[in-house]
Amino acid sequence: MSYGSVPDQQVPVCPRHPERPSYVRCQRCGRPACSECQRPAAVGVQCVECVRESSKAMPTQRTALGGVQRGGKPVVTYALIGLCALMFLGQYAAPGLTDAMLWAGLYASPMAFEPWRMVTSTFLHSQGFLMHIAFNMYALFIIGRVLEPMMGRLRFAILYVLSGIGGSVAVLLLDHPLQGVVGASGAVFGLFGALLVITRARGGNFMPILILVGINLVIGFIPGFNVSWQAHLGGLLTGGALAAVMAYAPRLGSGGQQVHDAGSAASRHARRTLLQAVGIGVVALVLVVLTVWGASLVPQRVA
Repeated sequence: MSYGSVPDQQVPVCPRHPERPSYVRCQRCGRPACSECQRPAAVGVQCVECVRESSKAMPTQRTALGGVQRGGKPVVTYALIGLCALMFLGQYAAPGLTDAMLWAGLYASPMAFEPWRMVTSTFLHSQGFLMHIAFNMYALFIIGRVLEPMMGRLRFAILYVLSGIGGSVAVLLLDHPLQGVVGASGAVFGLFGALLVITRARGGNFMPILILVGINLVIGFIPGFNVSWQAHLGGLLTGGALAAVMAYAPRLGSGGQQVHDAGSAASRHARRTLLQAVGIGVVALVLVVLTVWGASLVPQRVA
């Protein structure tokens, strides 16, 4: 009895790894997928390409204020704490940085104004008072874990930086021109102001926050505490203004009417993001104008 030869059948291989035989196929596209390219699905497995395409088609999850909802740890909060801590240690470790006020503190010289100090001063702290940085970083840790997931990373970072600048602007305008100031207090008070406004906008109980902010503001006026109430006030007002822009920006439809239908979520988000961006830009422009104006007045105030 003779047997006929069995025709060769082509062995399926993974498209991404042609050297690997792959007998398991993607449940979506039907292509072979090796063990490295398989991803568990509701039924069977899918290949990497199909999983990537599916993720693109899924709508982006947004926070209450329109930011991207990422989950996990508040990365920006931890990064800001780490940066302030590194700067504080650098003030001791690096030669020439021991007196931070001379190179980066907010110090308006009557001969020249150095605008970068409006930002750098917010990342430095007094070396003679350890509780200065300890209190600011503890407050940032507590409030940041609440606000960052609520706002999204980018909006939270903008809030922190502009609030710090707002505190510097208030110092420039209201404090003595030759009074050196460092610290993240303005930025932290900006977070307080933002939390107060957002809680109010969402219908929450904002009175405990208001009382806490009031107590900390009053401390700035008590002799002996050596804190800048000007920075606290400037940061508070700036943070509140930015939070109002983000929290109250409506989703506008055509003709300026608010959108109430189930239209495109992406379109509504784009409109709200545009309004938020314009509002943030206005706040930033006001800070720039006040900085230029305040710097121009310094020679007159020290004369």
